[in-house]
Amino acid sequence: MKAMAVVFPDRLKVEYREVTVPEPGPYEIVVRTHYSWISNGTEGSLLRGERVNGETPYKPGDRWPFPIVAGYQSTGIVESVGDSVQLVQPGEWVFCPMGRIDGMYEAWGGHISLKVAHETQVWKIPEDVSPIAASGLVLTQVGYNCGIRAPINISDVALVIGDGMVGHWAAQTLHWRGAKVILAGKHDDRLSFFPEGNNRYRVNVTRQDILEVVRAIAPCGIQVLVHSSGPLSSVMECHPLMKHDGHIVSAGFIKEDSLIDVQRLRFGELALHCPSGWSRQRMDETLSLIASGYLDTESLITHRFPVKDAAEAWNVIIARTETVLGVILEWV
Repeated sequence: MKAMAVVFPDRLKVEYREVTVPEPGPYEIVVRTHYSWISNGTEGSLLRGERVNGETPYKPGDRWPFPIVAGYQSTGIVESVGDSVQLVQPGEWVFCPMGRIDGMYEAWGGHISLKVAHETQVWKIPEDVSPIAASGLVLTQVGYNCGIRAPINISDVALVIGDGMVGHWAAQTLHWRGAKVILAGKHDDRLSFFPEGNNRYRVNVTRQDILEVVRAIAPCGIQVLVHSSGPLSSVMECHPLMKHDGHIVSAGFIKEDSLIDVQRLRFGELALHCPSGWSRQRMDETLSLIASGYLDTESLITHRFPVKDAAEAWNVIIARTETVLGVILEWV
C-alpha cells in the first residue's frame, strides 16, 4: 500500500515523498493523518545524527539511523478496520503514535499519511477535544509523566529546568497538583508561555541567578526538581536548593553527559526518577487532563505548515532564529 511520509534520508535532509506501508492485518486499522506534531528535541537530534533511537546516543562506528520516518504523534480519522477490530470504527477521530512502514531504518514511523497500527495503539479523541490539541499527546504525556513522578503537597515548591514543551507540560502538571512552580529557561519568548501569578514563577537563567531567585521564592527549599533539557550539570548546581527527602526527575536527552553524583544525593537523602516512554494509563490520564483544561496544548503551538513544506518546518526548528515551540504539520 502506498502512502506519503516525511523522510530523513540522511543527516540534515528532509523529504516529503511516497513510501510503502504494509497491508493491514485483522486486528489493525488504517488511519488517515490530519495533523502531526513534531517533537523538536527527539526528531531534531535524529536529524542531526546525534542519536540512533529515542534514548540511545550515536557513537562512532554505529550505523546511521537513515533513512527514517521520524515522529510518534498524530491525529486522524479511521479509514478502515480489520475484520477482528472491535475498539474503533471507521470515521472516528483518533490519536495514533506510530504506524508500520517498509524500507526504513525503523519499521515504524510517525509522519505518515496512512498509518497501519494495531487497534490497541490508538486513542479515541473525545468530542470536546480538538484533534489539533491532542496531536502532541505523547510529548504532552512526557511532561505529565515528569510532573506526577514525585510526591508533593499543596504549596510545596517545584523547580522545572527547561522552557521547551516538556518543561511547560511538567510545570503545568505540577501546578495542577497544587505546587508553587518555578519554570527556568534561557528564552524570554518561551518563558512567556507560562504566565506568572497564582503560584507560577519564571526565571531567565541568562540574566538572573537561579539560586538567588529560587531562595527568595522558596526559603525553605524545593521539594521537586525536574530537569527537562540542558546539561545535567544544572541539576547538581541546584542541589543546595533541595529540601531533605526531595525528589529529582531527569527526563532530558543528555547524550554522553549522563553522569550524576549519587553520593552527593545522599546528602539530603534525595530520590532520583528517570521516566521514559509512554504507557496506556499515562496517555489516558493525559488526554483526560487536556479534555478538562488542566493541560494546555494549543497555546504552545507557534507554527503550522502544510506537510509538503516539512523541510521548511525543520529549517525553522534547526535554525532557531525565531520563537519555536509546538510545530504542526497539516496533512489534509
